[in-house]
Amino acid sequence: MPIIASVIFAAGKGSRMTGYAGNKTLLPLLPDRSVFEGSRPLLQEVIENLPPGPKCIVVNHCAGEVESAFRQTGAVFVLQKETNGTGGALLAARDFLTGTDADSVIITMGDVPLIRPETYRGLLGMLDRCDMAILGFEPANRAQYGMLHMDGERVAGIVEWKYWKEYKGKELERLRYCNAGVYAAKRGILLKYLLRLGERPHKVVKSRNGEMVTISEYFLTDLAEMMHEDGLFVGMAPASESEVTGVDTPENLAAVQKIYTKRLGLKP
Repeated sequence: MPIIASVIFAAGKGSRMTGYAGNKTLLPLLPDRSVFEGSRPLLQEVIENLPPGPKCIVVNHCAGEVESAFRQTGAVFVLQKETNGTGGALLAARDFLTGTDADSVIITMGDVPLIRPETYRGLLGMLDRCDMAILGFEPANRAQYGMLHMDGERVAGIVEWKYWKEYKGKELERLRYCNAGVYAAKRGILLKYLLRLGERPHKVVKSRNGEMVTISEYFLTDLAEMMHEDGLFVGMAPASESEVTGVDTPENLAAVQKIYTKRLGLKP
């Protein structure tokens, strides 16, 4: 029986979650007195929907609270010492991935609780013919999502909004699917490309404590481009937009809570 490892990103502060100072993966799916108070944390739903197997939770903001809440799951917790991108979060989990004997790895986020078990299974199933697979969706509004650059059935790369916003006509029409930020990969191949990812930082200017500073960030999306350039098969598994909705704002949270309560057949 294949062993599936899962890496869950739960490090972010959630700067747009106004009115809430904690780790957003601890926010409730079943609200009570407010959207911020209730039961069934987002991260709990994510963990239980993932396939059985070893799990690693990458933490930073309010790390102690996340560990305390989910220590009983048996997950390994690793600290992302600085918030240096999604690639940095995966690099923080490299020792975990090296130490497990898993065949395949799912990489997901702690704030996307509506992804169903069968969707994760479908993503993993892509690895029968792909080296890595990315969950994609067709958006009602492209907003500022990263878009999958498809070459037939293959993902050639992921185009960020700051680039595709300048596209016109057919060039824009070819960008059909958005990147949901959820991946599955063969562990051996993933570890090989993590070495290369660690040598490929991006210089990003950000505001830190009221000062503009240049920091190094690592982009998980670079993996798709590197693999495709080397002739590996990066595939795409489709999902519905509502299923991959992330919780970034109080409005997103309320929308996800509404979908979840409806899914359970409860009154909102």
